[in-house]
Amino acid sequence: MVFSLYRLILSGLLLGPYLFAASVYADPTSHQAPPNIAQQLQHAGAMTAQVAISEYLVSEKFDGVRGFWSGSAMYSRSGRPIDLPMWFTDGFPDEPLDGELWIGHGRFDEISALVRQSAPDESDWRKVKFMVFDVPQLAQPFAMRYGYAQKQFTDISPYLVVIVQRQFTNAVALDAHLTQVIKEGGEGLMLHRKSALYHQGRNQDLVKLKRYEDAEAEVVGYHQGKGKYLGMLGALEVETPSGIRFKLGSGLTDAERRNPPVLGSIVTYKYYGVTSNGVPRFASFMRVRSNQ
Repeated sequence: MVFSLYRLILSGLLLGPYLFAASVYADPTSHQAPPNIAQQLQHAGAMTAQVAISEYLVSEKFDGVRGFWSGSAMYSRSGRPIDLPMWFTDGFPDEPLDGELWIGHGRFDEISALVRQSAPDESDWRKVKFMVFDVPQLAQPFAMRYGYAQKQFTDISPYLVVIVQRQFTNAVALDAHLTQVIKEGGEGLMLHRKSALYHQGRNQDLVKLKRYEDAEAEVVGYHQGKGKYLGMLGALEVETPSGIRFKLGSGLTDAERRNPPVLGSIVTYKYYGVTSNGVPRFASFMRVRSNQ
């Protein structure tokens, strides 16, 4: 296997449906930490099956410090209170939000040091934004939670930003966006399953997308196209050297669909990690291997 610059890391940062007892969250008039925040937040998980890219909303992955706004105070992912200037949270809602405290690309060390201060340095906090990626109290699919956040929390504070979510229909478009984000100094992307509720603990509804890998496989069959590809190749059936078979359709041009690689030829494809069964995720055709 030849590794390119890109690879996929799986993570679970979404939280599930808001089914916690009311006592989990602090009273809005109190700064007492909600109990067991670390147990309430979602943590790294792994997808176990292929899911179409169109089933996700996609946002930039920000290299900041996880922040949980209880409705009255900010806490780290471990439940430690984060001291903030009082003016920083003016206008923040009295409902829980999950997000990232972020200064800018490549400045993780700065925000990490800042949140550990026992007394906030007000001039430094003016550089920080609370980048909101979820609303844990809503027992609704992620797409609806995002719509709610856009409507309710946009422009309520100069220090609170609802992270933009985008939609992509194929791996080529997703890869182009990933390339642009990295070019601008970003770390990668987060893919949120649209239909996912807000789960605590580990789950399979968020994919952290960084850089891809590439590999080779043998063409062992064909799948007929449908819709706009009717009468052409829909996807190649390929087999890896380890015996894993899967369909490879994304990335093929119309010319390649009309005249596909012959059976037995070796093709190169890019992908973003593998499932628990070893099947490449979001695999996309790159080229037929040259014999020279």
